[in-house]
Amino acid sequence: MTKQQANWSPYDNNGGTCVAIAGADYCVIAADTRMSTGYSILTRDYSKICKLADKCVMASSGFQADVKALQKVLSARHLIYQHQHNKQMSCPAMGQLLSNTLYYKRFFPYYSFNVLGGLDNEGKGCVYTYDAVGSYERVGYSSQGSGATLITPFLDNQLKSPSPLLLPAKDAVTPLSETEAIDLVKTCFASATERDIYTGDKLEIVVLNADGICREYMELRKD
Repeated sequence: MTKQQANWSPYDNNGGTCVAIAGADYCVIAADTRMSTGYSILTRDYSKICKLADKCVMASSGFQADVKALQKVLSARHLIYQHQHNKQMSCPAMGQLLSNTLYYKRFFPYYSFNVLGGLDNEGKGCVYTYDAVGSYERVGYSSQGSGATLITPFLDNQLKSPSPLLLPAKDAVTPLSETEAIDLVKTCFASATERDIYTGDKLEIVVLNADGICREYMELRKD
């Protein structure tokens, strides 16, 4: 009889999917609300979207305990910034801060896969996409999490203009209107929910524009 060793891991993957799309004067960030471990659903109503500043929102999938720790660190750093500069951080500045925070922990990383969305200093939509150790890029659209492999090819097909696959490089904002982008995100998640067991229950959509932040919800399948 072979000896079985008991393995313990400091990490878990709680699944879930996040999507962000940047437009000319808006940004749409969306995530499902299912949190799982293995084949069990822990909760059907967990928000993966966190407001970091008035014009900056982060959606995270991966290990939600690490995500929570990361959100606390970013919140504290942003508070210090506000006391020192008497203003809120811009979205590009928050993007760099998130990269630095993740890279600082690269030898024992936060197991979180983030998309950061918001409006830049000119009021244009911006999306930053990350890996677990802080490598990041400004893009026109991005998807992270367990359903990303299903959603990304669909977004590449629908949003050709900001795709990095096209040369010469185009502007990194989508040509869609705000309503069209929201409908596209809903289609993405309805499709991914059919194939990915870690995505489902409910879709939370956050829209940032010149008027501020608004939230919208859509029911997804529960099985």
